[in-house]
Amino acid sequence: MITTIKESHMNKVPLSLLIAMLINIVISVALNTQANAKTIHSERSLYRNILVEENNGLRCLKFNVKSTKTQQSCMLVNNPQQLVFNYTKMLFSSLLINPDPKRILIIGLGGGSMSNALHDIFPSANITNVEIDPAVIKVARSYFSLFENEQVTSVVQDGRIFVKRATIKKQQYDWIILDAFNGDYIPEHLMTQEFLQESKKLLSANGVLAANTFSVSDLYHYESATYKSVFGDFFNVRRNNNSNRIILASTQPLPQPQIIAERAQFLSKKLLPYNVDIIEISRQMFSTAIKQDWPNETRLLTDQYSPANLLNLK
Repeated sequence: MITTIKESHMNKVPLSLLIAMLINIVISVALNTQANAKTIHSERSLYRNILVEENNGLRCLKFNVKSTKTQQSCMLVNNPQQLVFNYTKMLFSSLLINPDPKRILIIGLGGGSMSNALHDIFPSANITNVEIDPAVIKVARSYFSLFENEQVTSVVQDGRIFVKRATIKKQQYDWIILDAFNGDYIPEHLMTQEFLQESKKLLSANGVLAANTFSVSDLYHYESATYKSVFGDFFNVRRNNNSNRIILASTQPLPQPQIIAERAQFLSKKLLPYNVDIIEISRQMFSTAIKQDWPNETRLLTDQYSPANLLNLK
């Protein structure tokens, strides 16, 4: 009788959801056994040691910084469409602010999994990837199937310089993704008020900026205060078991919960093939208008007062 009940319950679960659950189990096992991974490529670039390792069908791009390996991007070799990292999936919360971006800017390429997924979902969108390290682009092309054509391009340039030049050209983007990690930190010149002000100028009327950053960090309060000084209230997107948070900011007022719920329902089937449960992610969005978790007097990060200055206070 118990078996019959379980079988009846399982029959009610959509096949696509069962497949997603199975894939997540495979990913979890592979990530937890990365110590046994085989190195299939290594090189020293101008900026870091780059490794590509593979284990149990999971291929990962890693940066070896100060004797510590940091995972930048991972791909299921036999199912590259499926996104691996939670923070990558959480970036799709941006679509709850702008569901149909036409021009997308990604600063920080990694293995290019986000770029590939976005091209699949929005094949007519123009996607520009900006990466400071040419070796990372080469590795993404050779080992992670980075897709490029006339609409999806990769630019070798510092993100700050690209943004500055784009503002001079008065370029506009519907979605800007800041995902520039150098090992285990974010370059400080991509965290300041001046940089965010320049980035804001690039946003279209309905544009959204999504920043992948840390949910637990000595810079948390400073970073939060700096974003609010430029954009006003924003969304924090994070999971309790994840060290990353996504900051969602826009030039427009943040959408109300009912609008977010409706958009999540609309996008659900479209995003599920990429292992993105947008309905669940929508429940992890918290507006700073409702809950501000840093002191009002927190000092802002600027080009003159950057994270390096904060280290001197300890």
